[in-house]
Amino acid sequence: MKFSLFAHMERIDPKDDQKQLYDEFVQLCQIADEAGFNSVWTGEHHGMNFTIAPNPFINLVDLANKTMNVRLGTGTIIAPFWHPIRLAGEAAMTDLITDGRLELGIARGAYSFEYERMMPGMDAWEAGLRMREQVPAIKKLWAGDYAHDGEFWQFPKTTSAPQPVQKDGPPIWIAARDPNSHEFAVSNGCNVQVTPLWNGDPEIESLMGKFNDACAKFPDQPRPNIMLLLHTYVASDSDDAKQAAVELNRFYNYFGAWFMNKREINQGLIDPLSDDDIAAHPFYTPEAIQRDLAIGTAEELVERLKKYEALGYDEYSFWIDSSMPFERKKASLERFISDVMPAFQ
Repeated sequence: MKFSLFAHMERIDPKDDQKQLYDEFVQLCQIADEAGFNSVWTGEHHGMNFTIAPNPFINLVDLANKTMNVRLGTGTIIAPFWHPIRLAGEAAMTDLITDGRLELGIARGAYSFEYERMMPGMDAWEAGLRMREQVPAIKKLWAGDYAHDGEFWQFPKTTSAPQPVQKDGPPIWIAARDPNSHEFAVSNGCNVQVTPLWNGDPEIESLMGKFNDACAKFPDQPRPNIMLLLHTYVASDSDDAKQAAVELNRFYNYFGAWFMNKREINQGLIDPLSDDDIAAHPFYTPEAIQRDLAIGTAEELVERLKKYEALGYDEYSFWIDSSMPFERKKASLERFISDVMPAFQ
C-alpha cells in the first residue's frame, strides 16, 4: 500500500496569516516528499477561508519546484466549474511543467455554498451529470481533433493545447461514493478515490465492496487503483490521542456547518462555533471521532492500516487538515514517517 498526503491551507480564525498558512502547507508537502510518499493531493474550493484552494494547478506547479519525486494530485477538481477544453489544457500544461508528475482527481463537488456562487441553480445531481460528460471528453481532447455535442457543452473539432507529457494523459481519479460512481470510474478506465469522512470502518468496508462490485461488473476493464482518504493523527500517547480527537471533532463541526450552509459568513469565514454549539452536535463527539478516524499511537495506526491494506486499498492518503496548530500536525506526520510507514516497506 502506497502513502500520500492530502492537505489544504485551512483557516478558521481571521487572525491566521494566509501567507504563513501557505508556507506551512508547502513545508508539510516537502516533508512527505523527502520521506518517500507516493503523492501529495490538494483540492479546489472557492470563497471559503476554511479550505483555501482556488486553483490546485497553481499550488502543484509551485510544489513541483519545491519537491523532488512526489507525484502531484488534484484532490479534487470540481468538474462543473470547468469547461472541458480549459480543464484539458490546464491539466496538460501542469503535466508538462511538472515533467509528467500530475494525477488528475475529479469530483462533482459537495458544498451548496459554492454551487450558489459558481453555478447558480445547479444541484448535486446535475453536477454529477456534468462530470460524467466531461471526463471522456478530456481524454479525447488529449488525443486530439475531437468535436463534442453533449448536453452541457458543445464545441467543434479541438485539440488540447498543449498535450500532456504522460502517454494518454495524466491518470484520472474519480471521487466515488455510490455504486453508480464506482461503475462510471471503472468502466471509463479511471482510478477511484473514496472518503468515508467520520463514518468509520463499516463505511470503509462498504466503499471497497462497491468498488469490487464495479470491477466484477466490467471484467474486461483492467482493475484500477483505489485510494482511501482519511483524517489521520499519530499520537505520542493516549492523552495526545484524546486531544487530537477534540481538535478533529472541532474540525468536523466546522465542516458540517459549511456543508449545511446556514450560518452567517463574513470575509469568507462562518460565524464562530461556541463550545456549547460543538457540545450540542447530534453525532460529532470526540469519542466517536477517535473511534472512527485513524487516531492513535503508532502501534494502533499500524494495526488499523494493515486492515485497510488487507481490504485491497492501493493507496492510503493521510488527511492532515485538522484545525490543529502547525507544530502538532508536523509532529504527527513525522511520527507517521518514522513509526508507521516502516511496517509497510
